[in-house]
Amino acid sequence: MTLRTPRTTSAAAVLAAGALALSLAGCGGSSGGSGGGDDTLASLQKAGKVTVGINGENPYSYFDKDGKLDGATIALDRAVYKKLGINKVEGKKVEWDALIPGLNSGQYDEVSAGMSILPDRCKKAAFSYPEITYETAFLVPKGNPKDLHTMQDLKKKKVNLVTENGAIEQGYAKTMGIKTQTVGSPQDGLRAVENGQADVFALTAISLRTLVKTQKAESKVEVTKAFTATVDGKLQIGAGAAVFRKGDTKLLKAYNKELKKIIDDPKQFNKIVGKYGFTEAERPKGKTTDTKYLCSGKLPDAK
Repeated sequence: MTLRTPRTTSAAAVLAAGALALSLAGCGGSSGGSGGGDDTLASLQKAGKVTVGINGENPYSYFDKDGKLDGATIALDRAVYKKLGINKVEGKKVEWDALIPGLNSGQYDEVSAGMSILPDRCKKAAFSYPEITYETAFLVPKGNPKDLHTMQDLKKKKVNLVTENGAIEQGYAKTMGIKTQTVGSPQDGLRAVENGQADVFALTAISLRTLVKTQKAESKVEVTKAFTATVDGKLQIGAGAAVFRKGDTKLLKAYNKELKKIIDDPKQFNKIVGKYGFTEAERPKGKTTDTKYLCSGKLPDAK
């Protein structure tokens, strides 16, 4: 496994995305969509299928050991698209920081990865009604030898931090001036901590709990208590959503109409995503149901 610096990886991703965009210029979306035109919904309905971009992060969206597309956001997609007359959801796995570039260049029709709604991302793509909320946690060696519990601990103790490239935790670290190395997947982050290449791997709490459980790594590592990160005195409210091209307004509107019915109904939400470890605590409520507010970046004071 190779740890990567954000600068190197981001440059490579930009070049790759640019080349891909050129190669796909004039092509339609992967499921018969327009690659950005407002007839994508009709095209998907005609094809009877939709293709979503995923990062392979359990429990959000991943391929299981039998190669079946699974996860909480996939379950939500299937429920929503069925209501829209689209019965088949297919997936394409790409690295995290390539998800939005791949969407905009027409590789797939939606990003289904529990992606956080952030101002910079909202400039590049359109986010749905929030699907889930979450908090941050750390993956550390068993016993948490460096006693790490908050982002401020990481900065104070100058630890060897690893984050997933393009993930929200990388953004926290950058804003706070915390040096970090990056990995391409949660599994790589786990291995970095297990092998002593890193002191801590930061990711969403539910992802880390699922990772440790599925990889049977309880004897070597542990997950710290979940927390809402504070950066520059502001609480970092984490809410994830499906992501669409900005031109696909009809698709987004139709998706939101059906998704909102699920999110606003606790019983239905639990029925669809409960088996993936999501609870009422992860169901969006209040400000975390307002996509425009989350896109604005107007976060509440930590006090």
